[in-house]
Amino acid sequence: GVCGGEFSILRSPQSVVFRDGSWPIPGERIPDVAALTMGFSVEEDLPWPGLAVGDLFHRPRATVLVTVKGVDKLPVKGFSYPIENAVPFSLDSVANAIHTLFSEETPVVLQLAPSEERVYMAGKANAVFEDLSVTLRQLRNRLFQDNSILSSLPLNSLSRNNEVDLLFLSELQVLHDIASLLSRHKHLAKDHSPDLYSLELSGLEEVGKRYGEDSQQFKDASQILVDSLQKFADEMFNMYGGNAVVEVVAVKEFNAPLSRKTRSILQASQDVKENPYNLAYPYNYDYSVIFNIVLWMMIGLALAVIVISYNLWNMDPGYDSIIYRMTNQKIRMD
Repeated sequence: GVCGGEFSILRSPQSVVFRDGSWPIPGERIPDVAALTMGFSVEEDLPWPGLAVGDLFHRPRATVLVTVKGVDKLPVKGFSYPIENAVPFSLDSVANAIHTLFSEETPVVLQLAPSEERVYMAGKANAVFEDLSVTLRQLRNRLFQDNSILSSLPLNSLSRNNEVDLLFLSELQVLHDIASLLSRHKHLAKDHSPDLYSLELSGLEEVGKRYGEDSQQFKDASQILVDSLQKFADEMFNMYGGNAVVEVVAVKEFNAPLSRKTRSILQASQDVKENPYNLAYPYNYDYSVIFNIVLWMMIGLALAVIVISYNLWNMDPGYDSIIYRMTNQKIRMD
């Protein structure tokens, strides 16, 4: 059945071709769309006409997917598609594919749900976003710092004294801070390994529950969120030199609860889950050393065979070979 929701493409590079149309996309296949746009293979073919075959040799450097709970659709610019059967999803499979294929290059992987204090960082994300507010206490404190969005954002009917409003605003602060922190590490947006950002925002849903969906607060919050998402999309798109896909999933409510393991931001060891996509094993740090030893040994042996073969072919048996020389002397002596 169709459960209210919409999948929107805010920004995408020319190498990724989305078609304009009202084709419904199954909610459980949204991670597959993210994987295909990045050039990864998926277990099942995706018979969805919204995504065309783009340039296979120029894949996006980043995928940014923002999930907004509590609303059927958002009036954002770009292509939008209705979601069929809005079930909970995660981009763990895409993150695993990035880990497996680019383990040597430590890409940026950030998965974050601020209101649930759920966060997972891997690769260079730990260095880039170590100052990012992730707990509710940190989020609240961040809002009341001098350089927060409260000083520049038109709050309209929202209040800075209400907990629900502050939760909503703190999620917008996270969007702003992600773009701001990444701008200090622009070299990471120019490397060869793809980056992944998955953000889940539920502040708007809480505003709807608190004031009602017909309230002025909900309307103002929706407009502020759309403007913030558009600004965030433009900033991320430009940071990656126009080579990033920015997507938004707006969903009223999911059909089933999502149970997933969370990992601590302080967790040092990184366990990569078993990969269901039958990809090659991840190379370890000795790979380049062994590769060079084998390569140059093979080249050396090939050159040696060529040189020896050439000399044997052009050899004068009577003059160059000790066998024929000794045989000739023996014949003369006899």
